[in-house]
Amino acid sequence: MLLSLASKSPRLPLFSFRTRRISSSTLTITPTTDESRFASRPKQEDLKFGTTFSDHMLCVEYKNGAWQEAHIRPYANLELSPAASSLHYGLSCFEGMKAYQSDTDDNSADVRLFRPEKNIHRLKASMERLQMPGTDFDTTELLELLKRLVRLDQRWIPKGNGYSLYIRPTVIATHPYLGLAAPAELLLYIITSPVGPYYATGSFQPISLLATSSYVRAWPGGTGCNKVGGNYAPTMKPQAEAVKKGFSQVLWLFGENDEVTEVGGMNIFFVMEQENGEEVLVTPPLDRGDILPGVTRDSIVALAKRDGLTVEERFPTMAEIKEAADGNRLKEAFGTGTAAVVTPIEGIQFQGSNIRIPATGEWTQRFWDELTGIQYGRMEGPEGWSVVV
Repeated sequence: MLLSLASKSPRLPLFSFRTRRISSSTLTITPTTDESRFASRPKQEDLKFGTTFSDHMLCVEYKNGAWQEAHIRPYANLELSPAASSLHYGLSCFEGMKAYQSDTDDNSADVRLFRPEKNIHRLKASMERLQMPGTDFDTTELLELLKRLVRLDQRWIPKGNGYSLYIRPTVIATHPYLGLAAPAELLLYIITSPVGPYYATGSFQPISLLATSSYVRAWPGGTGCNKVGGNYAPTMKPQAEAVKKGFSQVLWLFGENDEVTEVGGMNIFFVMEQENGEEVLVTPPLDRGDILPGVTRDSIVALAKRDGLTVEERFPTMAEIKEAADGNRLKEAFGTGTAAVVTPIEGIQFQGSNIRIPATGEWTQRFWDELTGIQYGRMEGPEGWSVVV
């Protein structure tokens, strides 16, 4: 089955009095009649990240200067013009979210999202950075459409710690135009995928990193603070090289002083002991524009401040990290992101030197326990963090 989405009209009207926005009130739903996908899904313990997809997808087109009616339909391939500008110029952005089956003592059937409004706002920011039209949509309306999709495919959500329904909102330019210009036509779609632990070694297992300055993930003035497709394609080669050498991820550095920025596709944190014995949590700041404003990152910073842990948002250098490790002042390190939540870091190789880091540390464990507790409904988090679908 093909989903035909390419338009024959590539031009955006110079003047438009249409104010149609994304709306849940006009949503149409075409339920699947094919039960074979669900019947043939892998066993929960055999789920591999991002390889199994649930029954339905949400699609909303933008054309003729307005968002069209939203439609939930059976999961299907897309039919695009070979001239679609997303295929040529990387005009695409996306988000990563999860729906969790509550894991509570009362066996609640509640399904929960974790701070979903943050993802929707970040998607808008990514669209704006790519000069996509239609960014004035109502975020609450898109969130309601997302909830409707999750409710429809609720049976696909695996239950248990480390398991969830991964949600991938995506916006691509469908404008069939080879000129280098902002797109006039878009497709916003959402697909979902039942997933287990992100790493094959399981959830919350320590990883080792290869620090590199040979490749650069992002830079000031670029798109590192946005979740656009072009950020990720150039990371494939250095990541493959790191894996070949026995490391789990790349630690991205920037500048002459080898400033630490991100790890793989995650934000990074260090727990360091100061000369007075006080522990501080260090993480790269967002003000330079090359760090992704992660939802998990933001949550960790909020929890740390609430619990009295001093947070320093600055760029640590590899020289500082090595010196702290040599002086036994580097107490913990971990990466954060939607896919793996919190990932302990046990070592970094930099310029042939192996930096060992205690894993798993007290703060790392504490953040993991509280975040996953909130996500699965086992703990009461800050107001608005856990949203029942």
